[in-house]
Amino acid sequence: MLMKERDYVSVVCFGDSNTFGHNPLNGERFSEEIRWPCVMQRILGSGYKVIEEGLNGRTTVFEDPNDDWKNGIDYIRGILCSHRPVDILVIMLGTNDMKTVYHASPEDIASGMESIVESAQDVMEKKQGYAPKIIVVSPPLIGEDIENGPFGESFTAAARETSKKLAPLYKELADRHGCLFLNAADHIEASKVDNLHLDPVSHGILAEKIAGIITQV
Repeated sequence: MLMKERDYVSVVCFGDSNTFGHNPLNGERFSEEIRWPCVMQRILGSGYKVIEEGLNGRTTVFEDPNDDWKNGIDYIRGILCSHRPVDILVIMLGTNDMKTVYHASPEDIASGMESIVESAQDVMEKKQGYAPKIIVVSPPLIGEDIENGPFGESFTAAARETSKKLAPLYKELADRHGCLFLNAADHIEASKVDNLHLDPVSHGILAEKIAGIITQV
């Protein structure tokens, strides 16, 4: 990885509540000892600077009917510019896009992710002279009992079926844009407490898997 007169590689982690560190047991935020970007920082060491940019409810391109600041496409450019220089960008989004309010198909969600990738590459080429290496992460599957859990008002059983179809679509868009790819569902699953968020063990596994990709960049 080319470092511009620095002794570290800058990594921005852009995602939703599973990047923020939502605790499925109580709705609070996990500590830095648990959150996967922080765990990944410890794995990677001082040669890397990992920056957390997780937000509860964040979508790819869909407007939240209650909060007009959760649309990822509107914020990716400003966030990246505020953290310049950015060498690696990890994007894990799509879970909130499966809420019933958005009526989004797997193809719609993948298109939203592709828009974020394109926007990130474009703005960084213009503002820092090179695009970061992007790792597109297909999120863990929504749990089988989502309808009967605390988020049952927002998700139906159809959301789980949608979540199963995202990985190949994300892989295709990653390949088109020269990005790396990880299917998180191959390694972790949503907590059975709320069928949506990661438990501490899954945070640790995800940190290890993404760190393994980053060290090969």
